[in-house]
Amino acid sequence: MGEENCSTVKEFILLGLSDDPEMTVFLFLLFLLIYGVTVLSNLGMVALIRVSSPLHTPMYFFLSHLSFVDFCYSSTIVPKMLANMLNKDKAISFLGCMVQFCLFCTCVVTEVFLLAVMAYDRFVAICNPLLYMVSMSEKFCGELVSCCYLCGSVCSLIHLCLALKIPSYKLNVVNHFFCDLPPIFSLACSDVFINELLAFIVPTFNEIITITIILSSYLFILITILRMRSAEGRHKAFSTCASHLTAIVVFHGTILFTYCQLGSGNGGDADRVATVLYTVVIPMLNPLIYSLRNKDVKEALRKVVRSKLPSEGLRF
Repeated sequence: MGEENCSTVKEFILLGLSDDPEMTVFLFLLFLLIYGVTVLSNLGMVALIRVSSPLHTPMYFFLSHLSFVDFCYSSTIVPKMLANMLNKDKAISFLGCMVQFCLFCTCVVTEVFLLAVMAYDRFVAICNPLLYMVSMSEKFCGELVSCCYLCGSVCSLIHLCLALKIPSYKLNVVNHFFCDLPPIFSLACSDVFINELLAFIVPTFNEIITITIILSSYLFILITILRMRSAEGRHKAFSTCASHLTAIVVFHGTILFTYCQLGSGNGGDADRVATVLYTVVIPMLNPLIYSLRNKDVKEALRKVVRSKLPSEGLRF
């Protein structure tokens, strides 16, 4: 590609998921429904944990931040995607594209570390129950969450600073439904080897650290559970961890497939399907997984609903 075909860009064109008008209408209605459930369930979870005193524990403190992060990164991606499905003009400004990626990356990396912190929380709760409230003090929990947000911010700024140094592009048409960096790198005229290498190394490094914490925590949890004499105690411990493990497997599976292999994330069909999973579907599933499998959450919701109903009339 000759240098004369390269230029700076003021905007990118996001191709989206499908060119078929009928499929586009179907996807719009589907994703609009999913996004509505995502917003209501995640903000509802945050509000429920905030107003319900039985849920003022470290476990639910982390869960409230997980719900908040899910809401944020879904809202960073989905509204623009829905707007592009309706509009012929699918452009996003260069600055808007960079901001979208920065917010998205911050939220995703924050969630990766939050899930690891939640695994550690379950380890302390099950393996050292007598020291749980002392070990997981309010101050320490706040510091852990702050570190998660800091890691997300640092990782996104690393990628952003390098992306802003790309001087020119061959095209401004991005084969994706949001501003993910690998598809944008494929349009660059200059050498982006360092960018692509970091886009592989940073997610892989984060995955190694967090998965090591998660596997170590659950290994000790499993050993502790198997040593329990009470069948009821084992069942309760397994039940407490099941929701978290489900969220971990789904989220980390898509991250590993999308980013932790060289040459991935370039906007192919498989990459876009995986990206849809963790940008659209998983933020909706997380609060449902935790609420449907959690007796404390269901009981807290029942109490809140009862308190809002008239003393006479509907009863639960």
